[in-house]
Amino acid sequence: MDEHGAAVAVQAMFNSIAPRYDLLNHVLSANIDRLWWWRTARRFRSILANPDAAVLDICCGTGDMTMALLKHRPAGARPVIAADFARAMLERGARKFQKHGGAVALEADALHLPLRGESLDLITTAFGFRNLANYREGLVEFHRVLRPGGQIGILDFSEPDGLIGKVYQIYFRRVLPAIGRMVCGNDGAYNYLPASVSKFPPPAEMLEMMREAGFRDVRWTPYTFGIAGLFTGVRI
Repeated sequence: MDEHGAAVAVQAMFNSIAPRYDLLNHVLSANIDRLWWWRTARRFRSILANPDAAVLDICCGTGDMTMALLKHRPAGARPVIAADFARAMLERGARKFQKHGGAVALEADALHLPLRGESLDLITTAFGFRNLANYREGLVEFHRVLRPGGQIGILDFSEPDGLIGKVYQIYFRRVLPAIGRMVCGNDGAYNYLPASVSKFPPPAEMLEMMREAGFRDVRWTPYTFGIAGLFTGVRI
């Protein structure tokens, strides 16, 4: 499948699971995902505290990462842009934003952002970057829209080593698709999840790609024994 075909397939998949997406996320992670979002938002609290900071949460899905960011925004702050290319997911996020305020929903492709160059202070993405058809192009596009000194935070899954890694593989490849089948009636998306994590670059390779795209001070912070982790960097 070429990159366009891959993007179309991922878009259709996430639109199809949108009605049960939040429920499955919380069940399958035992609510640990909430801690990961909280830690990521807290990492950027100094930027978020600036009411004039321009913030984008790309691949926002149903908006849980966006909501975590909003907890650190002062009253009257510039709205966070919450963007995704799966309309069914974004519509659910938009309902959360309307209820709580502080964010605007934008239907957009992460590889072709409808934003001016050097216009943002912060870009976050939680469990969405892994689904891009081209990681290098995604990093280059993020670099384009960030101001010099702007920061990036990419929260995503990883594959831990040792015993934890072996247990993780059994859960990811056998248990998770079975639960997805029971709740959604379709295990395709939850077979895709472990496959996409296996394809995702390991931390050292991902950090090198970030450097090549024009980011400095790049780091990876593991969460929960390395099951997930946060990549951070500063735009040169």
